[in-house]
Amino acid sequence: MFKPKMVLIDVDGTLVDSVPDLAFCVDEMMQQLDMPVRGETAVRQWVGNGVQRLVERALANDMDAHPDAGAFAQAMPIFMGLYAENTSKRSRLYDGVLEGLDFLHSCKGLKIGCVTNKAAQFTHPLLKDLGIFDRFEIIISGDTLPEKKPHPLPLLHAAEMLGVTPAESVMIGDSKSDVKAARAAGFQIICMTYGYNHGEDIRHYEPDAVIDSMRELSNLISC
Repeated sequence: MFKPKMVLIDVDGTLVDSVPDLAFCVDEMMQQLDMPVRGETAVRQWVGNGVQRLVERALANDMDAHPDAGAFAQAMPIFMGLYAENTSKRSRLYDGVLEGLDFLHSCKGLKIGCVTNKAAQFTHPLLKDLGIFDRFEIIISGDTLPEKKPHPLPLLHAAEMLGVTPAESVMIGDSKSDVKAARAAGFQIICMTYGYNHGEDIRHYEPDAVIDSMRELSNLISC
C-alpha cells in the first residue's frame, strides 16, 4: 500500500482523453496548409510532449523527425488558434476518474495536485469545462516553470509548494515521461494502462504499480 501525503496527477491520457480535440485541430490545420490529414490514430501515437512537438510530428508525419522551420512557423499559430476554440469540445474524463478523485479527497490531509505538459492557457479551461479544476490545490502546466516532464522540476516544485517531501509523494500518470520525472524527483509512480505512451506498454518502464482505472486507487492508497 502507498501512504502518501501528496498525490500529483497528469492530465492528458490520465484524467482526460483529449485526443479527439487534438486530432480535430491537427487535421483542420493540415487542411488549411493544403497537406494530407493525419487522423486520430496517428495523433494518439504523437501526443504527450506538448503541442509544439505534436505539430512538428504532424507536419513531418513522423514520430521523431522535425519539419522545415518555415512550415512550422506557418503551422503553429494555426494550430494554437484552433485548439483555443476546441480545447474541450470533444475531450472527456476517463471512466473512473471522478470516483478516483472522490476517494483521494476522502483521505484526510492528503494534498492533491495536477502536473501536465499542456500549456496553462489550455489546461485551465479544459479542467474547468470538465468540472475538476477545483479538485486540485496546485496546477502546474507545461509553461509554469522553465522545465517540464520528464524533468523532475515540476514535481519537486509542487512538493515544495505544498510542504511535503518527495519520499511522501506519489505521481499518477500514463507515460514514460511521467515515470522518468517521478524517478528523477524521488516520487513513487502509479501508471494507467490506457493513455498516451507512443504505443508502448507502460509496464516496460517499471512503475511501482499499474492500474486499469482510477477506481482502483482505493486498493493501493492507504488514507
